[in-house]
Amino acid sequence: MSDIERPIIRPRRLRTTPAMREMVAETTLRPSQLVLPLFVREGLDNSTAPRPIESMPGVVQHSRDSLRKAVAEAAEAGIRGVMVFGIPERKDALGSGAVDPDGILNVAIGDVVAEVGDAVVVMSDLCLDEFTDHGHCGVLTADGRVDNDATLAAYAEMAVAQAAAGVDLVGPSGMMDGQVAVVRAALDAAGYADTGILAYGAKYASAFFGPFREAVDSSLQGDRRTYQQDPRNALEGVREAVLDVEQGADIVMVKPALAYLDVLRQVRDTVDVPVAAYNVSGEYAMVEAAAANGWIDREPAILETLTAIRRAGADIILTYWAVEAAGLVR
Repeated sequence: MSDIERPIIRPRRLRTTPAMREMVAETTLRPSQLVLPLFVREGLDNSTAPRPIESMPGVVQHSRDSLRKAVAEAAEAGIRGVMVFGIPERKDALGSGAVDPDGILNVAIGDVVAEVGDAVVVMSDLCLDEFTDHGHCGVLTADGRVDNDATLAAYAEMAVAQAAAGVDLVGPSGMMDGQVAVVRAALDAAGYADTGILAYGAKYASAFFGPFREAVDSSLQGDRRTYQQDPRNALEGVREAVLDVEQGADIVMVKPALAYLDVLRQVRDTVDVPVAAYNVSGEYAMVEAAAANGWIDREPAILETLTAIRRAGADIILTYWAVEAAGLVR
């Protein structure tokens, strides 16, 4: 090759050493950006907990005692957020366990707050699906449809119960129209103006939720396509997120993450509040299964996955790898 033919611009100069690559990296991944979802099951004791979730290797259903240990470990790892899901022993058509101050989710919130205090942002799932015997996210009409407005009343009561338990952020995830406005009004009226809302702004009717249903012992009959969003629609997801911000959401979330990175980017470019993304159970399980079969290198795949979600615009990532990933990025 002659001198004239040699390239003048050589982007590879910025890839020559680990130090160089680190210095010019465009995307950062820090433990404080990660949130650990946790499942607590009523009725488990120290002899039976934690209980493994078969479709999510490494993820468990906790007892109240093991949950406290898990959040302490997360705090020690530098994780600054946990999202708590409750699994009751008994369910009914109205999901009444969700509003019971002595229900598993509300007492678990109190446990977590007592364990970690202000060191970790305590978040809670605000939805009826874990508590209803039909598995839907709301109250049903006589003909089996989800009644949007009757469900809003239940969400308002649930939000106040969680705030009374000490939660920092409630996470309305049922995709009912107007849910953020109703929850915000209920919290303010009850004196919980400082309790924030992490709204599931764009939540799609996804095949990637499958393992999660094992994790929460879902009783779902049918599907959720009349309230969760159509995977074919991106603008709809952005519109929902904007509506949530207008109604008072402090943070909006896109769920799932990997199949909706385009939506995540559009939401990040549109709203002026922090944006979260949920690296959901199916995304987690795919990597774990492929790694277990020797088809991919597990730890680099974890970091590449989470970095992609950050690069697409997520300020916060909910991921079952949170504690492990915190160690890897250090």
